[in-house]
Amino acid sequence: MAATVYSAAVYGVEARTVTVEVEIHRGLPKVVVVGLPDTAVQEAGERIRSAIKNSGFDFPLSRISVNLSPADWKKEGTGFDLPIALGVLIASGQIMPELSHALIVGQLGLNGHIRPINGVLAIAAHARETGRGVLVPPDNAAEAGLLKGVAVTTAKTLFECVTITETRKWPIQPPTVVSTGEQSPLERWPMIIGQAQAKRAAIIAAAGHHNLLMVGAPGSGKTMLAQAVNELLPPLREAEALEVTTLHSIAGQLKPNQPLLRRRPFRQPHHTASLASIIGGGRIPKPGELSLAHRGILFLDEFPEFSREQIEALRQPLEDGTVTVSRVAGTVCFPAVVMVVAAMNPCPCGYRFDTGRNCRCSPILIERYQRKISGPVLDRFDLFVAVPRVPSSDLQYVPENSDPRPAILAARERQARRHQSETLVNSQLQNRQLREWAPLTDEATRILQQALDRLHLSMRAYQRVIRVARTIADLADHEHIAVDDIAEALQFRPPSGFLP
Repeated sequence: MAATVYSAAVYGVEARTVTVEVEIHRGLPKVVVVGLPDTAVQEAGERIRSAIKNSGFDFPLSRISVNLSPADWKKEGTGFDLPIALGVLIASGQIMPELSHALIVGQLGLNGHIRPINGVLAIAAHARETGRGVLVPPDNAAEAGLLKGVAVTTAKTLFECVTITETRKWPIQPPTVVSTGEQSPLERWPMIIGQAQAKRAAIIAAAGHHNLLMVGAPGSGKTMLAQAVNELLPPLREAEALEVTTLHSIAGQLKPNQPLLRRRPFRQPHHTASLASIIGGGRIPKPGELSLAHRGILFLDEFPEFSREQIEALRQPLEDGTVTVSRVAGTVCFPAVVMVVAAMNPCPCGYRFDTGRNCRCSPILIERYQRKISGPVLDRFDLFVAVPRVPSSDLQYVPENSDPRPAILAARERQARRHQSETLVNSQLQNRQLREWAPLTDEATRILQQALDRLHLSMRAYQRVIRVARTIADLADHEHIAVDDIAEALQFRPPSGFLP
């Protein structure tokens, strides 16, 4: 006998329907899975054997062939356990369920309990597109219920799943209420002593989602500033929260009690991380740190200590907002609209511009250190700021009472109204959009043209100055970009020689 059950698998950021075909025929007892399964899928035979027996059913003592169709792309994970087990029970004539209207996913324990899997939110989105419901593990029910218009059913055990599927009316789980998070109280921002210029750069970066590079001696507060920028970002909007949650679900980084991520991600990979872990990839491509920081911050501490290959790999994603991973089996694009905050020392020892300590680095060492970051990569940064050592006269701690978040939120709201989009920010504006939404006064245009020749700005850097000036104008509630806005934006360009 043969049976057909519909399931789904995630490839990239999208799910695809997988038809699970099970046939029982004469031969030595064995479960054979075909259709380019990985090791986890091939091991499903042992899991479903024990799960079926411990659920009160009989496991056929025959040869069982399982085909995962389409058979020309790789399948991975444990989400096929449940549909394969149901297919075995149907093919052996033990149950007669109604399954055609749902995608079924779930991992089986040896005792028959259904355990959670990764990527359920993407599977639920695919089910909505195809007009089907989903049957998912209990720990994934809240995640699948985040999307409107999807009938979500869950079962705790294989026996309960069989009971549900043999009835015509499946119990539908109530949808999860989608709500964005509240901003938490400021913790690190009030602790920053001095650093007025760096704090201003942090406010501008948070308001327009601009890339920021900080240069300063060890212990000057660069890491704390980066963490403080994350506190200044507004909460995720509903559409953004679903995007971010989908990526983290695919990567297996969602907590069972946290179906929806409400705070913007802050990712801080170490410089010893592999290229694939930062950019994304693998035999079956998965999102890397760059995509896991989507709509949030990717903090790269000790920036020149990353390999040249890792740094250069940032060029295309920072320009396009996507990561393209090409493999023999196909090409996958992951979203990567991130705000990169990088921190570095001015030289290998870190004390090149420190008035209190002498630099021990030779000019050759300094040049070699700085050349690790190419000009095209530097062109992707909107804001450059020096973070000097705090003088002893400023060490008397005075709490910072002002909260810049209302002004940042108001600037973001102005962008949303102007762009007619909740997700488009100033750092993403292209040529046509800059001409339409970032008009300069005549005097501001003259100043910018002079700076273009004097600072030898590339056209990319020229546009980034306008984007930063647009954000500064939004913070000041200016319709047009004025001279003061352009002048302040130019202050955050790197001086000659790249480092201050």
